[in-house]
Amino acid sequence: MKFPVFFRHTLLISGLCLLGLTSAVAADWPRQVTDSRGSHTLEHKPLRIVSTSVTLTGSLLAIDAPVIASGATTPNNRVADAQGFLRQWSEVAKQRKLTRLYIGEPNAEAVAAQMPDLILVSATGGDSALALYDQLSTIAPTLVINYDSQSWQALLTQLGRITGQEQQAAARIAEFDTQLATLKKQMKLPPQPVSALVYTAAAHSANLWTPESAQGKLLEQLGFTLAPLPAGLHTSQSQGKRHDIIQLGGENLATGLNGESLFVFAGDQKDTNAIEANPLLSHLSAVQNKRVYALGTETFRLDYYSAMRVLQRLETLFG
Repeated sequence: MKFPVFFRHTLLISGLCLLGLTSAVAADWPRQVTDSRGSHTLEHKPLRIVSTSVTLTGSLLAIDAPVIASGATTPNNRVADAQGFLRQWSEVAKQRKLTRLYIGEPNAEAVAAQMPDLILVSATGGDSALALYDQLSTIAPTLVINYDSQSWQALLTQLGRITGQEQQAAARIAEFDTQLATLKKQMKLPPQPVSALVYTAAAHSANLWTPESAQGKLLEQLGFTLAPLPAGLHTSQSQGKRHDIIQLGGENLATGLNGESLFVFAGDQKDTNAIEANPLLSHLSAVQNKRVYALGTETFRLDYYSAMRVLQRLETLFG
């Protein structure tokens, strides 16, 4: 399926010339970027970025990248606003007038209508449009970004390089590092090791964050130790070959939640209450000793905005 380019690059460069901005943005361009699909040449600093991944969008907003449209998740739920944008950056999206491309199922026509000069696709996860890669790459340069095996800081650095927003990315990371260092000095850690998870009460299941996840990396930065999984535990996988989560259900749920403290991401007090009320989990040390902590419904995906909220929550709990 082919899409017309509508003289996109010519119009963009002409517009820059009229504004007298070509010298400002052309210094470091073109530049080469490599992803799982090979090496790509970005001829100029992107001006109209489309993010097909709602997870990546928050990081783009954090570094002031010119993201104009984004895929969305189910609106008006615990993690998303009325647009289907994640709550931790919902207000920023409104201020930037971010357009919603679609809800859930990727749509190449919706992407093409935005006339982007760069398209970003996540490699894994429920917000991946990887199946449409061949179609999307006929519209504009399309890069595949893997967010499940790196910290949000590493992702921010990668996106800064791709978009020419390196300084903004570095500034955001430095701001976070300052807050983290301050908290680490003040915080008294609960009993270790800990299990970090997203709990689904209706299904009596959980996604356990691994040391490769952004959530796991953040906790380890703060001095927490993640509980290793018991040997031989059978787990299931979905959403592609992900490295950041381990799915626990049935008899594996209690076995896998073997930390002395439980940290519930994408959750609030209702979730901690549900865990404590689950008879299958009542024997857990963390449950018996009331060490089940909710870190907020906006922490399902970690980016600059939600990571800062995690620090605030941990300061409230342990500062």
